[in-house]
Amino acid sequence: MSLRERFTVEMKGAMKAGDKAKLATVRMIQAALKDKDIEARGLGKEPASDEDVLALLQKMIKQRTESATVYEQGGRPELAENERAEVAIIAGFLPQQMDEAETKAAIDAAIAETGAAGPKDMGKVIGALKGRYAGRMDFGKASGLVKAALAGG
Repeated sequence: MSLRERFTVEMKGAMKAGDKAKLATVRMIQAALKDKDIEARGLGKEPASDEDVLALLQKMIKQRTESATVYEQGGRPELAENERAEVAIIAGFLPQQMDEAETKAAIDAAIAETGAAGPKDMGKVIGALKGRYAGRMDFGKASGLVKAALAGG
């Protein structure tokens, strides 16, 4: 089942269960996806692929995590809690994240595959990783690990 189909199924399930928080979050995901498709159509591209959808979900999680931090600092714990609840729902659509050992092994393989020799080749390595592990790898952490691996190599 594609991610788009899964969103529809989850939305119907949330409606039947009366889960307003999940329903609102899934609708928000679908609205963001529709915006992305409209933008792609305007540029003459195809609708978003599953890899694009995974990247969109990760971006949404990052935005909500940052918002929750800002709300906490601003003394609004109830709003921070809402953001964290949305993060949990969105994260449920992502494949299981790679642990640190798997990430390091994937980085080593990508470095060997691309022939990266130093920090200037970081873009090649990250590009290879994004193509292969979209949605499963935290690229914020991975970029630090790639940088360290290339600096040592």
